[in-house]
Amino acid sequence: MVIALAGTLGAAAAVQAQGSTSLLEQSQKGAQPNDVAVLARAQQQSATTDGKSSVPSAPTPNVPPAQANNANDQFGKQPKRILGIIPNYRAVSANTHLPPLNFKGELWLATQDTFDYSNFIFTGALAGIAMAGKGQPTFGQGAEGYGKYYWHAFVDGAIENYMTEAVVPWATKEDPRYYTMGKGGFFKRTGYAVTRLFITRANSGKSTFNLSEVVGAGAAAGIGNAYYPAENNQWVKTYQRWGTQVALDGAFNVLKEFWPDVNQAIFHGKY
Repeated sequence: MVIALAGTLGAAAAVQAQGSTSLLEQSQKGAQPNDVAVLARAQQQSATTDGKSSVPSAPTPNVPPAQANNANDQFGKQPKRILGIIPNYRAVSANTHLPPLNFKGELWLATQDTFDYSNFIFTGALAGIAMAGKGQPTFGQGAEGYGKYYWHAFVDGAIENYMTEAVVPWATKEDPRYYTMGKGGFFKRTGYAVTRLFITRANSGKSTFNLSEVVGAGAAAGIGNAYYPAENNQWVKTYQRWGTQVALDGAFNVLKEFWPDVNQAIFHGKY
């Protein structure tokens, strides 16, 4: 039976080859116009040798890759620096949830903000403003006076950074980072940024009163009494330092909130 099956398959192959040859011979002798279909069939049969069509497949269209700077990818995205200069380590991009920081991470956050090169420039500006307004008359003027204003302003900022970003958050189990809203109207987002001075995120993810900011900045202002000259209005100066630190943090919150929008609109995402 195997021999009969093999003979049948061989006969079928011979008939197919003969048919193909016959059609080719007809095409070579000159096909009439009404024999176009027969000629096309002959060419198709002769081109097929191993069961695969010789007709080339259509080329695959080139699909451009998704652009990295897609608007959706840039929505509310916070860079590490604002304008490539101002440190922005505390800001968290919109719709981003991060695990809590440990104490080591909080200390490193405060260290980055305190000893970043831009902070020395910022401190110089604050010292100049304070000297121009004669905030501490006993410091005097000139280079010596400016030096006193400078190191006092630097120490004020350093203590405030470590108190609000590391020491108090570790004790209260609060997240010292600023979680941006990223979308909404101007007044809504501004109000949100300012209220983050009093409302923050606990390590559990829930909202809580911002003891890190309020108590931390107050403690830093109080510690300042140890190195500022004693005056009759010492408590007034303490409250002024406290208010100044909180106001600066609020202004930076607003800047961080809107920086991605400004960066896209004005600088086209350059920074």
